[in-house]
Amino acid sequence: MKSVHLIDLPKFLDPRGNLTFAQSDSQLPFSLKRVFWTYDVPGGAIRGGHAYHEQEEVVIALSGSFEVVVTRVDSSTRRFTLNRSFQGLYLPPLTWRHMENFSTNALIFHLASTHFSEGDYIYDFDDYVRHSV
Repeated sequence: MKSVHLIDLPKFLDPRGNLTFAQSDSQLPFSLKRVFWTYDVPGGAIRGGHAYHEQEEVVIALSGSFEVVVTRVDSSTRRFTLNRSFQGLYLPPLTWRHMENFSTNALIFHLASTHFSEGDYIYDFDDYVRHSV
């Protein structure tokens, strides 16, 4: 089973401005099907609070910072602070997560392995536990 982990993306430093990129199947552990972004999150708000049946995802802080809290089936948590635009967090299927502690102007870039499907979401933690065991 794949596990949650940080991914360092290629970083090209240049006095005119730095460049980072991600390509399917070389920097990403899946073929890219969809990208979306989260922004203008009000202070104190929490995003996420779900898992996916099938979707794999890499989340990147393109601007600002935020924390991703991964909750395991036993309700223990692991916290990741994202604040570097050349580093992403890989979230495999059946990973319960939420995002919090957004800085002003935080911009989250999501790279996903699937097209959008409402049926892929698991919104209830007890359902997540049943699917995960």
